[in-house]
Amino acid sequence: MGYYDEEREPSTSTGSHPELKRDLRQKNQRPWLQMLVSSIIGGLIVAVLVPGLATLNLLPYDVVPKNESTTSSETTQVNQAVAQQQTLEYKVEYDVIDAVEGVSDAIVGVVNIQEGTNFFSRSVQDVERGTGSGVIFAKEDDRAHIVTNYHVIEGAQRVEVSLANGERVDAQLKGADPLTDLAVLEIDGTHVDTVAEFGDSDSIRPGEPAIAIGNPLGLEFSRTVTQGIISARERSVEVSQDWEVNVIQTDAAINPGNSGGALINIQGQVIGINSLKIAQSGVEGLGFALPSNDVIPIIEDLVAHGEVQRPYMGVSIIDLTDVDSRHWTETLKLPGDINQGVVIRGTEAMSPADQAGFQELDVIVEINGEPIHNSMELRKFLFNKASIGETIEVKVYRGGLPEVVEVTLEASES
Repeated sequence: MGYYDEEREPSTSTGSHPELKRDLRQKNQRPWLQMLVSSIIGGLIVAVLVPGLATLNLLPYDVVPKNESTTSSETTQVNQAVAQQQTLEYKVEYDVIDAVEGVSDAIVGVVNIQEGTNFFSRSVQDVERGTGSGVIFAKEDDRAHIVTNYHVIEGAQRVEVSLANGERVDAQLKGADPLTDLAVLEIDGTHVDTVAEFGDSDSIRPGEPAIAIGNPLGLEFSRTVTQGIISARERSVEVSQDWEVNVIQTDAAINPGNSGGALINIQGQVIGINSLKIAQSGVEGLGFALPSNDVIPIIEDLVAHGEVQRPYMGVSIIDLTDVDSRHWTETLKLPGDINQGVVIRGTEAMSPADQAGFQELDVIVEINGEPIHNSMELRKFLFNKASIGETIEVKVYRGGLPEVVEVTLEASES
């Protein structure tokens, strides 16, 4: 490997031949003379042609004469564009600040207090078993309601709420739903000045800003704000062997203690209740929140009844996409254009589905004319769009032929 040194002159062995030395010197000088002449000629050509080309708008750029005022329309437009960009950047920052300030005081700490035994004195005393977050979503008369995660208050003998001003007040459990990991607490409303507003989680789009507010690692870091984006909507996360929840995925940092806190949009509206994250080695930015449109009917039931009253069909189901595709035509005899739906594996005796005549291997594809692609959409329809006592029309494929079955929904037992 050689090295290039631009300051070192190359050596030329010419021996004792002065004529050869003179010729070499002349050859080395001629290129410089040619370059000097070419530069002068090129400069003259540019000086003559550029004004004419500029007049004819044939240049790929604008030429501003020396005597033209710096306040020309072109310069003004450039300055306005720069100012507009700066304004947009500042506006986004202030929008985030305004969104946080508008809802922050409605974010509270939730303390799970259980009885514990002192090892030395053997006496029973209250012990803080954990802390989480909550969102004040309603205030009526002298009472205020807070939504949090069920796992935050699970097993508590007593629950305390830490307010924005640092005051801690006792809370009563209004209702809980382990299936969706939601619970509603009630506190004295005289302590509450700010109530959060729910937004439309169905209108969110991946890539838009998402802001998480909560109490990571305890009350010491209360109302911590983290910012990210909506990574995805309508994710399905399995929370038990036979149950999945619909969640919003975000890369806004969600840590232990954030559970039950708010995921808000740039308008300061709550679009989700932070619930869980994937805390696996090598995994970053995978946090999940329960969508506000799923949360609202659940907490309304918890406030009114203390439990969630769900419409009930009484079927055991599996997604069509989870069935080996060879059975689609061989066993289920489905037409070629049917590739999504829910397969009925069985019905409970005397359930609404049993009384309506549903059969094993029926494939549900529509309810009231709305496509049903999987079991998540079936549950979402029943829990969010149907009501107890309502008769719905269910389109199924039975033996390869379409049929419509009417079923009257009943209340679930849990």
